[in-house]
Amino acid sequence: MRTYQLEEQDRIEDLIRSCTLCYVGMADENGIPYVLPMNFGYEDEIIYLHSAQEGHSISILEKNPNVCITFCTDPKLMWQDEEVACSYRVRADSVICRGKVVFEDEYDEKVNALNIIMRQYSDREFSYSAPSVKNVKIWKVALENVSAREFGVPSKNVYKYKDRSIF
Repeated sequence: MRTYQLEEQDRIEDLIRSCTLCYVGMADENGIPYVLPMNFGYEDEIIYLHSAQEGHSISILEKNPNVCITFCTDPKLMWQDEEVACSYRVRADSVICRGKVVFEDEYDEKVNALNIIMRQYSDREFSYSAPSVKNVKIWKVALENVSAREFGVPSKNVYKYKDRSIF
């Protein structure tokens, strides 16, 4: 099974939009990693995230705004020979993005970011109460570096495919 670099911007953006969750990695002042699963929105090469106003991640990001955000499509278990453990692979596509978190404090921009996030999950239009907008922390991450891979691609000899998530 093979791993291939994905280069086409449209395909990478479609992959990001197909995900329902991303993982945001950061490092504290001691270099200790901290990773959070988060919901997100994506538009114009910017990832939008939201959280509480305070917390461990906010403390880390105030000192070091660098993040790594990963996306992965639903993994599928595949194999070439059901009896041979080494022939098992997971088939999925992934994107790794790097950038810096900028916190958005302007009310109308926060509403816009919330709309972008909600479009990731629904075609509906939403309205937000003023306290909700005031109390949410909006993270904007302009993508500085993006790499994408297609992994577990079957060779021509693969004859079995288990269409289920490994989890």
